[in-house]
Amino acid sequence: MHGYPCSRRQWLTTAAGATAGTYFGALPAAFAANAPTAPVSVARCPTYGPELAPTLEKMFDQIGGLGRLVKGKTVAVKINLTGSPTYRLGYLPAEDTHYTHPAVIGASVHLMFKAGAHRVRLLESPWSTADPIEEYILQAGWEPRDLLNAGPRVEFENTNFLGNGKKYSRFTVPGRPHMFPAFDLNHSYEDCDVFVSIAKMKDHATAGITLSMKNCFGITPCTIYGTGAGVDEPSIIPRGGRSLIHAGNRQPSKSSPSEVDPKSPREGGYRVPRTVADLVVARPIHLAIIEGIHTMAGGEGPWIRGSKLVKPGVLVVGTNSVTTDAVAAALMNYDPMADRGTPPFEHCDSTLRLAEMHGVGTRDLNRIEVLGTPIAEAKFDFAALRKARG
Repeated sequence: MHGYPCSRRQWLTTAAGATAGTYFGALPAAFAANAPTAPVSVARCPTYGPELAPTLEKMFDQIGGLGRLVKGKTVAVKINLTGSPTYRLGYLPAEDTHYTHPAVIGASVHLMFKAGAHRVRLLESPWSTADPIEEYILQAGWEPRDLLNAGPRVEFENTNFLGNGKKYSRFTVPGRPHMFPAFDLNHSYEDCDVFVSIAKMKDHATAGITLSMKNCFGITPCTIYGTGAGVDEPSIIPRGGRSLIHAGNRQPSKSSPSEVDPKSPREGGYRVPRTVADLVVARPIHLAIIEGIHTMAGGEGPWIRGSKLVKPGVLVVGTNSVTTDAVAAALMNYDPMADRGTPPFEHCDSTLRLAEMHGVGTRDLNRIEVLGTPIAEAKFDFAALRKARG
């Protein structure tokens, strides 16, 4: 279900109480009551060793099996390689802190082919570069062949620009957009049957938390949505980060749709969550995989002061991105029903709430079936670390 499950009159009545800092005052009961739900699997997994693949396979079986999703299909997998490979938290490898771990990517790809996948494309829009992803991850100390050999037809594509495509694919936001009415993205996000988000479980300075939905912020090509994007048409190569979305200092290339309200707040805590919610309703996630075996607390990358290595030893899997992220938020000791002003959304609006308003899924734990390890037994207190950090 997309769009708003309420009448125009209900929407206008509620919207009258909006402020620049929040989307609405009270969320109409119809939104939460009608938002879809789906089971979410949780498992303890303390290392990236031999137990990883069997644990993931059991989790996939708990939510209905990979075969029903990927058999005979082309699968697009968005991984998380945020920030330059040269950014490291002390001497720690990037995959232990802020990158999706290659062992999780490789195990997931292996299991997809075991379940009958036809092709798997590993996608990311690395920081301000048109270099092949293979070159990018070599700088992080990874061996690309380890992932390319995880199955018979594995491909990489840098989606920061046209890549191997001849034109960008347009994804329209159904219903009432929060920020953009449509997005122009690399062809790989359209030329697939199944879209998977493999995310790292982390705090986030601008969005509060970064899980399967926030991972999709990186599907926007910098040639259109970057600081150095072309004015009339996309630039040939990506230049700069996505300050266009973060700060709203300009509109996308004129060949792509502009934001719905150029007079809306220009601060990232308003803009980023809304853009993410629009992205996940325009390009739905069919399978969300969140890994928090080793990660970092306090921010999304080493550039966030006070961030530190943590080892929650947990995996989360689900077929609905909102329900999966809601369970992951609870595992981090955050309330998925929280709004701006309450951790982890002290300075931003909740992507969970905004995606729920789009009808993507429910964030209400009372409506989500949690399989495998109970939340109480797998919880790791990111909230306490956040409070101690101030």
